[in-house]
Amino acid sequence: MNNEPKIIFEDDQLLAAYKPEGWLVHRSEIDRYENRILLQYLRDLCGQYLYPVHRLDKPTSGVIIFGKSGEIAAQLQRQLESDNSVKKYLAVCRGHCLEQGFIDYPLPPVADFKHQRKRPRAELPRQPAITLYRRLDTIELPYEVDKYPTSRYSLVEIQLKTGRRHQIRRHFKHLHHPLIGCPKYGKSSHNRFFAQQFGIERLLLHAIQLEINHPIMEKRLTINSTPKGNFLELIEKLKWDDHFRKSESKS
Repeated sequence: MNNEPKIIFEDDQLLAAYKPEGWLVHRSEIDRYENRILLQYLRDLCGQYLYPVHRLDKPTSGVIIFGKSGEIAAQLQRQLESDNSVKKYLAVCRGHCLEQGFIDYPLPPVADFKHQRKRPRAELPRQPAITLYRRLDTIELPYEVDKYPTSRYSLVEIQLKTGRRHQIRRHFKHLHHPLIGCPKYGKSSHNRFFAQQFGIERLLLHAIQLEINHPIMEKRLTINSTPKGNFLELIEKLKWDDHFRKSESKS
């Protein structure tokens, strides 16, 4: 199945694209052998140097934006770190979560390197982290995955108010509703069930919408990115597809 990056919107100042799961936004020592690098792919595709504005974790898919100059990228970055932007995600979690929620739970930095992991967790300063969510739909499947005869799951729309590393996955683990397909913060029994039953071997987290003010023109940009591949197939199979647009768009 073709699941390559795709340009969603482009003008003289910025470029927005769809990032597939499994791709790095830029090269990193954390995963030095990965050769699927979104930044280089898009630079080759548009024939122009691009500047990163924000990031999506490797297993997360969805919409991401780049500046075409360092100044534009810095301006967009400031906006994404303020209340002038909207960042929405779509996710599948274990259990039937509340209809809506406000998660205000500070998080310590993620320790990626060995010298960071040597420090006791108690010494790592916690940073403010706020996540909003809204339950879109639920399902109860007639399979015994844990200790219950059936298994419940929720489709959730999530909005980030801060941007901490792995924030959504860590916050939903804190709620005891871990995201499906996450090996680090999820639950292995449910991850295996989705792999065996639906062929899902990815994190079910997708950046579905990014809303910003255009850095030059006086207009609001709303950039949408529909889930693709087996994430989309799962949503359609569970009859959850009426909750979001089926085509990528910007306005």
